[in-house]
Amino acid sequence: MLRDIRAELLKQTRRPASWLLLAVAVVLTLTFGYAVPYAGLDGAPASGGPGAGRGLSAMLPDAFVGSALGGLPIFVGALALIFGVLVAGSEYGFGTWKTVLVQNPSRVTVFGAKLVVVTVAALATVLALFAADAGASALVASLQGRALVWPSASDVLLGLGAGWLVTTMWGALGVLLAVGLRSVALPIGLGLVWLLAVQNLLASVAAPLLTWVADLQKVLPGPNAGALVASFGASAPGVERIVGSGQATAVLAGYLVVFAGLGGWLLHRRDIA
Repeated sequence: MLRDIRAELLKQTRRPASWLLLAVAVVLTLTFGYAVPYAGLDGAPASGGPGAGRGLSAMLPDAFVGSALGGLPIFVGALALIFGVLVAGSEYGFGTWKTVLVQNPSRVTVFGAKLVVVTVAALATVLALFAADAGASALVASLQGRALVWPSASDVLLGLGAGWLVTTMWGALGVLLAVGLRSVALPIGLGLVWLLAVQNLLASVAAPLLTWVADLQKVLPGPNAGALVASFGASAPGVERIVGSGQATAVLAGYLVVFAGLGGWLLHRRDIA
């Protein structure tokens, strides 16, 4: 298993797309968490949408955890899903599943190694977001002449854990879609449609009109990811505290187990050709 994990890690770290996805996640988080709000700090908000009127307090060091987590339910989640698809789906695109399995590891072992790599990449992404946002918040505080007041270590660790769970869950969904559809393009397309379009339409159009859709929101992965990061003070589209952090954590952990288990089962049972 360790040999397979090392091989998969080496493969993904040498892939430019992996680093590009990480860079895009950091740049987007800094842009919409700090650059845009800071540029509009002195002006009146143009609308009352999510994040409108984001004040200076949300950009100071004691609030950097929420700022780092704000993009996880939407664009960082989408990037994690793409990474998960690339980790598993590229084997179908390159036709290398047989080449990998002929080296004698079982399908379950190879699948487990890919999931471990997705988990490690999710942790690295969240750590990078926290480091970048901490630096940006310190810069904002120095520009505004504010004291550097940081959140407690327990809050930072809890935020890291929450972000890790959300990012890993989206990555595992990408792996499941890649194995289920045995390709790269279609899983990415369907995953992004769900994450960036369907979820928002359900929350903004259907839920206010239909009670059962509003109730359904409480068990879907996106709204629960938004609820979990909202408990850390995040403010962004898709971030709303519709359930408690405990329920959100349990639901997301359940989805992670289901995505991983179903993906492994499909790979074990189906033809890889």
